[in-house]
Amino acid sequence: MKDLAENNLVRFKNITRKKAGMYANFRIKGIRGGTTFTASIAVDMDAAEVSCGDSLEKIIEECARIGVEEFQKCEFQFEGITTSNLGVAQLG
Repeated sequence: MKDLAENNLVRFKNITRKKAGMYANFRIKGIRGGTTFTASIAVDMDAAEVSCGDSLEKIIEECARIGVEEFQKCEFQFEGITTSNLGVAQLG
């Protein structure tokens, strides 16, 4: 089992209504390999195939499952940083 310091915590924040639809919002915090990170995820409830008539528990479970799956697939790129031919980061 992983050390608690290396486990990620996904916390439900709220549900918001926007022009584009309704979203379940989550906050992710974690520590891995000496790096601490936080992220916010908003999951479209239509994409999770849940509606306002469903129980809050079902909405949270389905949206969290989709949000975590997509978050794990992400590849991140630092804005404004490029690598030169020797692999040294430069501000660009």
